[in-house]
Amino acid sequence: MHEISLCLSALELIEDQARRHGGNRITGVWLEIGALSCIEEEALRFCFDSACRHSQAEGCRLHVSYAPAQAWCWQCGTRVSVQGYDSGCPQCGSHALRVESGDQLQVKQIEID
Repeated sequence: MHEISLCLSALELIEDQARRHGGNRITGVWLEIGALSCIEEEALRFCFDSACRHSQAEGCRLHVSYAPAQAWCWQCGTRVSVQGYDSGCPQCGSHALRVESGDQLQVKQIEID
């Protein structure tokens, strides 16, 4: 389960930003999961809650959104959005794709008091 290490890293970043902006308590966190990240949302939520115990972010609201992956189709020469590794090009149906993004977990926004 890699979600716990991702959550611990995200928490470190979030707490650092809260300190830089003079925040005492983190009340909300918005995370974006890439379509190809292999992150399970339920596991992420559980691990995030566990990681936040006894921290500035304890009890904060976690908001999760998803971002499609971006790939380049070698067949038709188009940049396309894909939802999984087995997805074909939505333009031509080819599976000759070079994945360019979509495996990320990003902190998009934090809310602090």
